[in-house]
Amino acid sequence: MYDKEIKKYKIESARLKEWDYSKPWWYYITINTKDHKHYFGRIESYKMMLNDLGKIAETCWENIINHYPMVELDYYVIMPNHLHGIIILNSTVETGHAPSLQQNNVKQNDSSTNTPSLSNIIGSFKSAVTKQIHQTGYPNFKWQRSFYDRIIRNETELFNIRKYIEQNPLKWDLENENENLYQ
Repeated sequence: MYDKEIKKYKIESARLKEWDYSKPWWYYITINTKDHKHYFGRIESYKMMLNDLGKIAETCWENIINHYPMVELDYYVIMPNHLHGIIILNSTVETGHAPSLQQNNVKQNDSSTNTPSLSNIIGSFKSAVTKQIHQTGYPNFKWQRSFYDRIIRNETELFNIRKYIEQNPLKWDLENENENLYQ
């Protein structure tokens, strides 16, 4: 779509317009580095070997639950240039900043709770990783704009996504081996 006011093309969001992304649910996420540059390590013998930058991304990913108590993390994998993960948003009784101070003022089923959206959570994750990587001497590190998500609809889909995440390093090696055969 071309926006005449700012005279540039805008990418339409792939998010479902009618879906509330702060709704408790299971979400499959893919986040890519800008231009798919390999920052996080390499695949060796069908296993992902995280370098220091990959370990930063992993630590920040695992720390999401410390910043968002309503979030659970399921399967995930950090690859050389992207991350796949399953995030589970649960309902909460806490809101925004200093949740323990507000806890007594919010009813459990109160629709006014300030539950962060999936975009808030992923944005915070990307920001934390970027900041830490920049501080380690990689000022050019960037993420691709936005992220991909899929609302997990049923157990079969969850099973298939988990299998895909687990097998991603194996698939990476096989794809690269096949590419090299044809060069």
